[in-house]
Amino acid sequence: MSRRPALKRTAGRTGQYAALLCYLLFLAFPFLWLISTAFKPPRELADIHPTWIPEAPTLENFRQAFAQQPLLEAAGNSLLAAAISAVTAILLATPMAYVLARFRNRFSRAATGWVVISQAFPLVLVIIPLFLILKGLQLIDSRIGLVMVYVVWSLPFALWMLTGYVRAVPRELEEAAAVDGAGRARTLISVTAPLLAPGIVATALFAFITAWNEFFFALVLLKSPEKQTLPVVLTHFLGAEGVADLGPLAAAALLATLPSLLLFAVIQRRITGGMLAGAVKS
Repeated sequence: MSRRPALKRTAGRTGQYAALLCYLLFLAFPFLWLISTAFKPPRELADIHPTWIPEAPTLENFRQAFAQQPLLEAAGNSLLAAAISAVTAILLATPMAYVLARFRNRFSRAATGWVVISQAFPLVLVIIPLFLILKGLQLIDSRIGLVMVYVVWSLPFALWMLTGYVRAVPRELEEAAAVDGAGRARTLISVTAPLLAPGIVATALFAFITAWNEFFFALVLLKSPEKQTLPVVLTHFLGAEGVADLGPLAAAALLATLPSLLLFAVIQRRITGGMLAGAVKS
């Protein structure tokens, strides 16, 4: 009789692991198929019975991808826009999050609510006002204008995330710094900011990846070919009738995906620590 609860728990864990494995395979399927397609020669791409593993792997798709489109230049544009926008959003959001977390009043609650509501607006709803504003500032077809849009778009999310992280920092540490004579600015820089490092890294990473993968704003606001970002350039592999050059497109898409995967792999522990810290409320 005593074995039955243990057997039930074991069966339950097995079912959970099986469900988790199926879910992971479901998520990994598009990426695995992308890798397979990127290394297939044209003959295998046209085969009506596709295979997972290429019979004759080739790097020709990568060579054609770089020959057909300026991928390096586009990647540089995406990297520049994503890095500047992520750093700027963090520099603006950190002191703002500190104020919202430490000074709890009607204004801070209203501001936090507005931040959450602003994330519900779809892109198509804000693109026309943004376009008119940037046109008035003469920033259409400008990298500066695109970075400004990315900062504005990622700032509410960064502010909302960092506010939770600040609330997880004990107030006693700031009170001890105040006793030693430190002001608010000094306390934020020397005491609170170092403790926010995991949350800042996690938030900056999400802001960076959001800007790196963003397509709609870059398509509308940038017209010059030499300024276009990588997601926009990937669409150039589509022909006039919407038929894609599948091999080079898969190779270029694989290269565009690698930076995000590498960033997650390098600082995965810090992301997890930052998210757990932000989930704790004081």
